Amino acid sequence: MADSRGSSQGKTLARARILLADDHPDMLAVVANLLGTSFDVIGMVGDGESLLDAAADLQPDVLVLDISMPLLTGIEAARRLKKCGNTARIVFLTVHEDPDFVRASLATGAFGYVVKPRVATDLVVAIREAVAGRIFISPPLSKQSLS
Repeated sequence: MADSRGSSQGKTLARARILLADDHPDMLAVVANLLGTSFDVIGMVGDGESLLDAAADLQPDVLVLDISMPLLTGIEAARRLKKCGNTARIVFLTVHEDPDFVRASLATGAFGYVVKPRVATDLVVAIREAVAGRIFISPPLSKQSLS
């Protein structure tokens, strides 16, 4: 699905620079390991406030954000980043399978929504779609169910 959220940032799909944000260190390690062969993982943070600082300092191409984080939720952090003009593509990685969370995430300008049980099958695809300017939502949360 083409989207009007802006053109691709000119990075090759294989080497997009990724910043990870999740309050569970074990999940950060799993995701970094999963993405490390396809992308450059340039940083990992454990809360929304640290995410804002790291995004400004590191200028990633893609942000992979958990929704439920301390100090500042992923959704609120995404809103603040977009308001400040940050152009990184956002992909949410979360346990929340509620269509209301999907809608709220996409309303921030996010390009992806991956549920954690599908991280191994969906996250790399979601990041590649985000870099290409297309939206990806994990099954069972289809775009049709969000209408």
